[in-house]
Amino acid sequence: MEMLDQNSITPFGQRPLSLNTVEAQRRVRECLEGKPAHKWQVFRNICEARASLAISDRALAVLNALLSFHPDTVLTAGAADLVVFPSNRLLALRAHGIAASTLRRHLAALVDSGLVLRRDSPNGKRYARKTPSGDIEQAFGFDLGPIVARAEEFAAQADAAIAKRQALAILRERMTLARRDIAKMIAMGVEQHVPADWESYHRTFRDITARLPRVPTGDVLEPIIVELVHLREAIVVVLEGRLDAVEPGPPELPADQLQNSGPKKPNPSEPGPAPGGEETVDRDRPRVPDTIPIRMVVELCPDIVDYARDGIRTPQDLIATASIVRPMLGISLSAWEEARIAMGGGQASVVLSAILQRGNAIKNPGGYLRILARRAAAGKFSVWPMLMALRRQGQAARDPDPPSSSFPDDCS
Repeated sequence: MEMLDQNSITPFGQRPLSLNTVEAQRRVRECLEGKPAHKWQVFRNICEARASLAISDRALAVLNALLSFHPDTVLTAGAADLVVFPSNRLLALRAHGIAASTLRRHLAALVDSGLVLRRDSPNGKRYARKTPSGDIEQAFGFDLGPIVARAEEFAAQADAAIAKRQALAILRERMTLARRDIAKMIAMGVEQHVPADWESYHRTFRDITARLPRVPTGDVLEPIIVELVHLREAIVVVLEGRLDAVEPGPPELPADQLQNSGPKKPNPSEPGPAPGGEETVDRDRPRVPDTIPIRMVVELCPDIVDYARDGIRTPQDLIATASIVRPMLGISLSAWEEARIAMGGGQASVVLSAILQRGNAIKNPGGYLRILARRAAAGKFSVWPMLMALRRQGQAARDPDPPSSSFPDDCS
């Protein structure tokens, strides 16, 4: 007498039957009998394709536990032992002690996504009925058949996910290289007094990079990279033009660069300088306070490193780099000297690094620096809240809600 298929189709109790479940059952039924699948390889493919499958990492931990209850590494389509029937207690233990309510929720997610099937018994219990010889005749629990039936689908999705990740990594590399090239070329142009509107170039650079989201995708990165490449090419033309120029003497600097080497020209958009400020600057003792490690500044303000000649390892490196970046931010020499007087050269350089890191969030860096300098002179300012705000911003890079800022109110 031919044995009838005794696999249950509908779930026990009040659980509804979904079309996803019907589709998964059809795939299992139409799968070629005897087809093998390496369960851990398929599981790795599912992990790679997790985003397209809309499966959480906790659900994957439950699936890993379910697979571990099957004694064989290779699963075979049509085999009678594809149903595993662990109790919730044992399953929770193998899923790293997951709570019972959480376990039930993720089991339902695995069923809804078509990764496993429920084969519920008449009373909803999980067990197996065996023959006198000890073979499993009928089992009620979770059917791993979809793992075998959809093995090729999961492999293709994993390959697509890997290709997408690699393409994004390449775009990120191109972005990093373009940003580094532009920053260092601008820094060299300012330091070597190459005639050009470097402040305008730097403003354009910051406007482009300010459009980068916290978690950029390939579609967002590609047009930004194109703009950066065009900007880089324009700067290369300026620098190469300098190589062909005759140099009979000191180069004639544009008006916006004269303030670096000659008498200062007040910036009308900034508050006036502190009386007698320039004459009292201690230029021979630049230092960063011992309580602010250089490593921390570099970690929290990585953009400043792009402008350094040979990296930033000492307080002197930081101060020298800040002096190069200062005119690019549109900060006048008088505002910079006022900050150096009030804070010291080292701490002023840390503040400038933080301002640079915030990008276009500060509309008037020079006026903002003056306000902080006057607070520091009155003993009402510390750079630590600025650094801690940048740290929280970095830690919340994947948080859709913007982190709260502890920066002093800017004058944008």
